[in-house]
Amino acid sequence: MISNKYECIVIGGGHAGIEAAIASARLGIKTLMVVGNIKKIANMPCNPSIGGPAKGIIVREIDALGGCMAKAIDATLLQIKMLNYSKGPAVRALRAQADKDAYPAYMIDLATKQDNLDILETLVTDIYANDNNIEAIKVEDGTIIKTNHIIVTTGTYLDSCVLCGSDSTPSGPDGQRTTSLLSRSLEKLNLRLIRLKTGTPPRVLKSSINYDILEKQYGDNAILKFSDETTDTVPLDKQCVCYLTYTTAKTHEIIRTNLHRSSMYSGLVKGVGPRYCPSIEDKVVRFADKERHQLFIEPEGMSRNEDYIQGFSTSLPHDVQEEMIHTIPGLENCIITKYAYAIEYDAIDPLELKPSLETKKINGLYFAGQVNGTSGYEEAACQGLIAGINSSLALKGKEPLILRRDEAYIGVLIDDLITKGVKDPYRMLTSRAEFRLLLRHDNSEDRLLKYGYQVGLVSEKRYNNYLAECEKIDKAIELLKSMFINPTKEHNDYLSNLNKDIINVKTSAYDLLRRPEITFDDLEVLTNEKIILEDKLKEKILINTKYEGYIQKAYKQAQKLLVMETRKIPEDIDYSKIPNIASEAKDKLSKVRPLTLSQASRISGVNPSDISILLVYLENYKHE
Repeated sequence: MISNKYECIVIGGGHAGIEAAIASARLGIKTLMVVGNIKKIANMPCNPSIGGPAKGIIVREIDALGGCMAKAIDATLLQIKMLNYSKGPAVRALRAQADKDAYPAYMIDLATKQDNLDILETLVTDIYANDNNIEAIKVEDGTIIKTNHIIVTTGTYLDSCVLCGSDSTPSGPDGQRTTSLLSRSLEKLNLRLIRLKTGTPPRVLKSSINYDILEKQYGDNAILKFSDETTDTVPLDKQCVCYLTYTTAKTHEIIRTNLHRSSMYSGLVKGVGPRYCPSIEDKVVRFADKERHQLFIEPEGMSRNEDYIQGFSTSLPHDVQEEMIHTIPGLENCIITKYAYAIEYDAIDPLELKPSLETKKINGLYFAGQVNGTSGYEEAACQGLIAGINSSLALKGKEPLILRRDEAYIGVLIDDLITKGVKDPYRMLTSRAEFRLLLRHDNSEDRLLKYGYQVGLVSEKRYNNYLAECEKIDKAIELLKSMFINPTKEHNDYLSNLNKDIINVKTSAYDLLRRPEITFDDLEVLTNEKIILEDKLKEKILINTKYEGYIQKAYKQAQKLLVMETRKIPEDIDYSKIPNIASEAKDKLSKVRPLTLSQASRISGVNPSDISILLVYLENYKHE
């Protein structure tokens, strides 16, 4: 039975919505999730995968904070691999191919069984606020539902249009309903909206693909999982195979000939598309020197007889899609089961938001996910989790959870959004994080589990298990520091035979482990001692010892920035009255209204000299 009053209402049930709603409900808040189609909760309208560079670490962070995504993908994946394993630990990340049917089914089951959470299938047409405080929503049948807080997670469904060739059809992804009424309601609340665009590639019939001439792409033969609580992992022999192929000169010729028929190049598209996930026609134009582009053929699900052509997004008309896809090796005779399209939608300008993801203008109104100008399921999910947590904390009269840039990729993402805004859909990249050596796949629990536990989403059992692991690591390091290896002929012959540097003086096992080429297996041979420790904990020790100097340097840099992070800027400050600050800086500071000196320093157009002047001004500032 749907009530007429809730403490929190989540609008939307995508990857942001499901995390927000479940977090809110688990924290004891009476929550309603309003969705357009219950069957499309946690839907994957584009690439059915989770993770990737930086994004895989975000999923680990979601898990450490007590979110759902990591466990969901662990339970429903088709293939998993660790990316960049041969490179440094700062860029390693998991990526898993998801089952497009099993993943949302897992989340739907989770949501429908969750205490304190009701689900209503309808569209929201209005949001009401009184004296800048959230009051209620109105749904399409005219029903008014009162609430204290609202979290908007509408993804790409807000006044959205599907574009293909010269056709523009009001619709959400996968033919789902859209509404322009909510956009107009947000504008009435004096919130700035922006227009963005994304797209999806065609799907093709599996039985029509010639897999024999494609390059096989296997998962990893290792125990890999996103969540540290997952116990059952998928062995390699149970994983699906993906495939690699390439566009050809003929493909590019067809695209160039028909460029004027693309929605994007004909002028039909008004929104700005994703820079780091461009359409195939955009790739051909922007990278004209490239003779070919990679395309990955990936399964949509165990029960589906179709594959996803990653890297082949387009808004060209159907007849051109048919022509160009048949020029690709392995796809010469393929049958398209679903044509590619672009989608244009409304998003909020994220400069409207506080670090908590609450709006600056309306108390109790939060935004999370692609509606904030991001791209990707992972970026959406982490925002939903943070919004759900912060809404719940606010309702309990507590301070919000704000993650710093040196604490989490989630902190980097939110800070980038609210400080710099977006011009095109934001995608998380390792290069965006200046402290990426501190934000690794292996230490997500070290960084964030305490917050998940303090908030109430991480169980006491899990937190105690983590503390026990930390104790094991400390004891293992003490043991390594107490074990010494002498430069005997036997020891040096062993090292020489493996092309590893010999030892010239008595050395502790710990110091020896700091060498790049030394492993725990080497230590066991050299010390004649069996080191009994889980692989996960050994990996942590290896990374922390071998990169100790670099990690400590990064920590020191982060500590220096903490001074600026703690220097608060009064919310009522009038930047126009500060003398000698550049006009552009005054405009940007007035628009963003940073909360700290550190945030102010990251605003584009605000120079170090402006920050110095602002600091001096703050020393003498008095509230009017």
